[in-house]
Amino acid sequence: MSVMSTLARAQAVAAGRAQPLATVRHRWLSQRPMVLVPLTTAGEVGAPLGALVGTDRDAPRLLVVPQPRDRDLRAAFLAELAGVVLPYLTSYEDEVAGEPGRETDPQTGKKVAVERELCVDAPQLVVPNPAGAEYVRLLGRATRFRRTAEEDPAEPYPAPSQVPLLGRWFTHYGERARTPGSALLVSATELLTRHWATGQSNLEDQHLGALLAWIDPPPGSTGPVAAARAQTGRGPDGLLLSPPAGPATDPVFDNRVLAPAMSAYDAARTAGHDPSAAAGRVRALLESQLRPAWDDVWRALDLLRALPAGGHVEDRWKRDRWSYTGHRDRVRAGEPPQPRRDDAVAAAQKLAGRETAQARLEAGEALDDPLVMAERRLVGEAFAGPVTESVLEYSPPPRPRPRPLVTVATDDRPHLEEGVRVYRALPEGRCQEAEFLGSPRPGLLCLRVLNGMGRGKEPDPGTVPQPGDATCWTLFEHAPRGGAELPDAEATPWTHGGPPTAFSSGVPAAADPADDVTVEDYL
Repeated sequence: MSVMSTLARAQAVAAGRAQPLATVRHRWLSQRPMVLVPLTTAGEVGAPLGALVGTDRDAPRLLVVPQPRDRDLRAAFLAELAGVVLPYLTSYEDEVAGEPGRETDPQTGKKVAVERELCVDAPQLVVPNPAGAEYVRLLGRATRFRRTAEEDPAEPYPAPSQVPLLGRWFTHYGERARTPGSALLVSATELLTRHWATGQSNLEDQHLGALLAWIDPPPGSTGPVAAARAQTGRGPDGLLLSPPAGPATDPVFDNRVLAPAMSAYDAARTAGHDPSAAAGRVRALLESQLRPAWDDVWRALDLLRALPAGGHVEDRWKRDRWSYTGHRDRVRAGEPPQPRRDDAVAAAQKLAGRETAQARLEAGEALDDPLVMAERRLVGEAFAGPVTESVLEYSPPPRPRPRPLVTVATDDRPHLEEGVRVYRALPEGRCQEAEFLGSPRPGLLCLRVLNGMGRGKEPDPGTVPQPGDATCWTLFEHAPRGGAELPDAEATPWTHGGPPTAFSSGVPAAADPADDVTVEDYL
């Protein structure tokens, strides 16, 4: 936890209300998101119990499994879920626009300009908490390899036709959610804790009702009081007033009301009676547990929409749109589902991409938000102050270029050594680079500006800081670049899945035969 976050939490305790960690919203919010609040069965990992899902906050779709141990009922639940979610996920596929790009020409090996097809927008899934996002990924893993009756007539338990496709989309969204800054699949608690600090622990912040109580307590109450009521308050029936936002359920609810209702459903089926009434009872119970979390998610979205979007949010959403478009193209091309386990190159590419995304996210948030930049200044990764002197100098012949010397007065203490590069943001998203030359005396930093001044012999107006100008310089790059390119699968060394000869024919070679057994193999 950073110093700024610790200070904000201390202030929240003193004020009895959550304190802002940001002045702008650092994540994209769709105008028409789909909210998914899932519930799972206690004691059986991944077994669906019910869900509220939809894009209309006033008319959610309730899906229920009256008896999760029944394979047919679980299959019907997945089919119904696919019938609700897939039309939303695929509704953005056909509205596209041309986007300039560059690709490698297979004949010449050179980069050539092309125009790619990019979806104008992308669907966004919102779940209550990180456990809900992980459950989406788990559902994708469990369903994308399911066989349908059309694919395999001999399959004893065929899946409905849309379920494997839903699994592929859920897998893609679950994997994309692991990329820092991505907004295709987001959780309400992570969005709120990024923008507000409460006076409770990080674990308690995962309770959506308690988190909202700190951020927006009821009139006449305080954050701690309202959060305690949300976490532990129970009604006359002994059930929580603010049930868990899934996918786990309250044990008291399971034991006192859900288990007897399911037993009544089982008894009706065993006796050959119509189980509709018992199923309706289970349905009403699950809705009573799901609806508070559903309302809390939409309330969280309202609070986040009240914040203006940061300048780099749209750029990160564009990367999400590229991700969505790429998966759409793979599905339309008939490619197989995502593998159970990535090969070495694919895993390394994912890791490198996430590291680059993390660096871009941290830089973008600092540039968009003075509160975030203040934290970077506090830890010595940036400094700000007015310019006290600006002297125009030039690089040596034969091609002299402007290299102004700028002196900045600051009270910050950046971790600088001579020759270190620093950066500042220019209008229109450009970045200017300078070299630290030294400190003539405490509180003064001398810099040599290296670029961002135009192509002429004289710097363009406004590109060189002048005395009195307020400037902010960072020690981190504003657009971090990725690392070295990784080899293709065919060129992967033997230590990571090779040797290359195993792929010479396009098909992995058979494993080497085992050595003969000798007497030394026996004790």
